[in-house]
Amino acid sequence: MILFHADNIVKNFSNHRALDHVTIKVPENSIYGLLGPNGAGKTTLIRIINQITAPDEGTLTYMNRPMTREDIYSIGYLPEERGLYKKMKVGEQALYLAQLKGLSRHDALKQLKHWFEKFGIGSWWNKKVEELSKGMQQKIQFIVTVIHEPKLLIFDEPFTGFDPINTQQLKKEILSLRQKGATIIFSTHDMGSVEELCNHITLINESRTLLEGPIGEVRERYSENEYELRFDGDVNLLTATLNSRFQILEHKKENNESVVRIQMTNNGSPNDALYALLEAGKIISFNKITPRMNDIFIKVVSEYREKNRKNVTAEAENNK
Repeated sequence: MILFHADNIVKNFSNHRALDHVTIKVPENSIYGLLGPNGAGKTTLIRIINQITAPDEGTLTYMNRPMTREDIYSIGYLPEERGLYKKMKVGEQALYLAQLKGLSRHDALKQLKHWFEKFGIGSWWNKKVEELSKGMQQKIQFIVTVIHEPKLLIFDEPFTGFDPINTQQLKKEILSLRQKGATIIFSTHDMGSVEELCNHITLINESRTLLEGPIGEVRERYSENEYELRFDGDVNLLTATLNSRFQILEHKKENNESVVRIQMTNNGSPNDALYALLEAGKIISFNKITPRMNDIFIKVVSEYREKNRKNVTAEAENNK
């Protein structure tokens, strides 16, 4: 089931088009990566989902019906920018924000006690927000974002200000929330976290969708049919055994093992490569190389920008 669907969203600001017919379909109980360079339009789309602003064109569907203002109460939004009152005490502010989400004072206190104990921050209750580090403030914002157990959670760069230990703790909590039934839209520049957490991604650049799909399928789509071979034997013998169906891209020695990266060409198959490897030495491992999301991100955005640059140059030439 698709929990949330933004269809052909267009948003203009003055002379700038922030979103140009962008569509996303967020499956229920998934972690959906919303990716793109700075200024791509991600935050504008997030604000539209939260009904902070409205689209100029397009529709929003939530739980198989048109989205309404009342739906914001079933959404939790953690913005990249800190939004806490600096002079207020942490506990007082967390309690106030929890009640704004619809919790009674009793339920809010109970939930806050649970989360403060889980994060080991009980001693922060009577501190002022301005006394906390950026990472500490982000923890408080995370708690007040999830405390009312929203159906849809939106995290915009949630790991900003965190050290690796606290980042890992937050990742664990995000996965736990999904396991408990939440659907999560996750916007970040950290492609390692995308691979670790997300089921599905959409990549936006300069207001347009460049790439979308289940993350496994996206990585497979950009695979270049490369494999890494590790064996105990002679690389030169392997080179002599391989034929035109393979190209050796790299070879080296690691811990007395021969490590070779090959690319299959024409009608080559993994079985053919393994047969050649058996002739050259003892097989230790044979793995397909799947591109990382960071490499795919750079490739797709760079190719799009280069295409636009060429189009602009050609148009300028034609107008001379």
